[in-house]
Parts: sequence; structure tokens; C-alpha cells
Amino acid sequence: MGEPDEVLRVKRQVVETARALLRTGLVEGTAGNLSARLPDGRVVLTPSSLDYEQMEVADLVVTDLEGQVLEGERAPTTEKALHLACLRRYPELGGVIHSHALHASMFAVTRQPIPCVVEEFQVYVGGEVPVAEYRLTGSDELGEEVARHVEHRAAVLMANHGLLTVGRDVGEAFRVACLVERTARLVWGARQLGPLVPLPEETLKRFEPIYGLMRRRKA
Repeated sequence: MGEPDEVLRVKRQVVETARALLRTGLVEGTAGNLSARLPDGRVVLTPSSLDYEQMEVADLVVTDLEGQVLEGERAPTTEKALHLACLRRYPELGGVIHSHALHASMFAVTRQPIPCVVEEFQVYVGGEVPVAEYRLTGSDELGEEVARHVEHRAAVLMANHGLLTVGRDVGEAFRVACLVERTARLVWGARQLGPLVPLPEETLKRFEPIYGLMRRRKA
């Protein structure tokens, strides 16, 4: 008997999104990792050290929210604590992506937040992207530190590491990653021309509630 259609759909979306990360340059090689919440509450994660172009649905690993492997022949990503901490804490989230987007990572290694200087950033990310404190890669401490920053944001930078984005599904987390990277590049380039000019305070206040409302809406 095959898998339920919805479970298979989510798994296929994870594989397709992993390849999209590679095509758009948000990751290179086997860097980065993805996860998605399945309809029954289990979590599907990308495996450790497998090229995204070679990855198939059968290579994915299914765990419970505590990280116990339930399905799969491969080891889950070494960053599983990062994903599970976010999915445990926020039941409205259905997808998490850790990427090494170049310009976003430049902000991460200088430990500078990415400012909210365009309207869509406020709407789809929730405002400025903060920088989580440095914690060792793969540790539970990193997972908890990062998870606390995405309570009201769709993205957080990991100090000296990279970018984490969340969404109602993994496709939405991918779109957020693209927007964050584009804005990081925009800010980096704009600073070569002169000081950034912030959005008007009234604009920020007007758009402030939208992200929270969209996040709580079913995907």
C-alpha cells in the first residue's frame, strides 16, 4: 500500500524545494537542510550529506517532534535540532529551511540584522531580521536560541553561520529565503551609495499586523 496522497505531496515538495535552493544559489553542494510537518504531526527532514540533485523522496527521513527516527534508511540532517525546535514551539509552522544565502550570510558573520527597508519585508517577514547568538552547529542550544527569534518573524540569522526561514509550508519558507537574500543584497548595495533611508514609521505600523495574520491562516 502506498503513502497517503497528502504525505507524498509534502515529501515531494521538500525534494523540489531542495533542488530550487540549489538552482537559486541559496545553498551549494550538500549545505543547508529542510524540514516539513506531515499531516499526522510527524516531521520529514532532508538526509545528511546527500546532493540535492540526486535526492529522491525515498531518501527523506521521518522523525517525531523529539527527533526519534520513524522512517528512512539514511541519517537525518545533523541540524535536525534546529528544525524540530521551531516546529515544536510553533504549531502553525509547517516548513523550515536553513540556507547559506551569500548576502544574508554576510550579515550573519558581521552579526548585523537585515533592516526592514521595503514594504514587502514587513508584510512577508514581519520586520527586521534579527541575529541569533552564536551556538555550536547541530546543538540543541542552537535550536532553542534560533527558535525563540521566529516567534514574530519568518527569518533569523545565525551568527557566523547562515539563514533560517520558516513558513506555513516549505514552499513558503523558500519564498521568504529568496526575499531575505534579495533584500540583504539590496541593503549591501545601497550602503555603497549612502546611508539607508528608513520606511516611514506610519508605514511600518500599518503593515505590522499583516505577517501575524497570514502566519496563522492555514496554508
